[in-house]
Amino acid sequence: MSQTNSTLVAEAESFKDAFESLKLEIGKIVVGQNEVVEQLLISLFSNGHCVLVGVPGLAKTLLIKTLARALNLDFNRIQFTPDLMPSDITGTEIIEENLETGAKQFKFVKGPVFASIILADEINRTPPKTQAALLEAMQEFRVTAAGKTYDLNRPFFVLATQNPIEQEGTYPLPEAQLDRFMFNLRLDYPSFDEETDIVRQTTGNRNIEINQILNASQITRMQELTREVAVPESVLNYTVRLVTMTRPASDIAPDFVKKYMSWGAGPRASQNLILAGKTRALSKGRFSVTEEDIEILAPAVLRHRIVNNYAAEAEQISPDRLIEWLLESARV
Repeated sequence: MSQTNSTLVAEAESFKDAFESLKLEIGKIVVGQNEVVEQLLISLFSNGHCVLVGVPGLAKTLLIKTLARALNLDFNRIQFTPDLMPSDITGTEIIEENLETGAKQFKFVKGPVFASIILADEINRTPPKTQAALLEAMQEFRVTAAGKTYDLNRPFFVLATQNPIEQEGTYPLPEAQLDRFMFNLRLDYPSFDEETDIVRQTTGNRNIEINQILNASQITRMQELTREVAVPESVLNYTVRLVTMTRPASDIAPDFVKKYMSWGAGPRASQNLILAGKTRALSKGRFSVTEEDIEILAPAVLRHRIVNNYAAEAEQISPDRLIEWLLESARV
């Protein structure tokens, strides 16, 4: 085995160990939600962003805070409200006096977006103009203010939360911004045993220490390592075919897609599926992506990128149900 290959194998094993250690650290605080935790980490190491959807009390904020502690990264929480302005996120220029010359000058004061992990809490409570302030940061990893560009910290990870049951006073996220999130993760109610553990832990005295597993440079290297994972041509074709099937105008779109969907997923869905598949493969100790990786990750990648029509709403057919049918059709 060559030195390069042996180094990659060692790094892959280290990746798997760190991934499992992070899951264990988060599990000290967050009970259950194992699939959500795993996909949250996959998104992080794929250099993506996540939106978490769940009713109040399902530990969305606690999960993100615990992740930041385990990674030893700068963390900022932005509470999105109807009166929040774009400058409240990115920063603003102020006039200050130069103590030496007495001249007035502008100084840019960085906003809370200048951190490695950003919690955009209840992101759908603020108007689209303010939501869009995150667009450049999420895509370009930089902020432009008053004609000047400022680079953001790396790694940079945006985690947005939404409450699905409270619609009054909310603003649905524009499709363009939703598409910039790699995953849409749904948090369900805990099981009976899990809720029992939650109540026991949160109503007693506890002082749980979270170990810091990784630092910024290690995370950046792990993100680079995922790019080196191999993707067989058959898996690449399967992924692109699956995403193409979501588009009603496509020649290979199934009849139920043409009947129930207005819009399908764009190329970013294919890119995110492959990137996430690479990270999942590495987290399992593999250096090659399989169709199983793609199928497991497809709901989180596609559910916010397909648009149901009125027929689907009338028959109460959810995006997740359509994705199940898509996966069955793709296998055939």
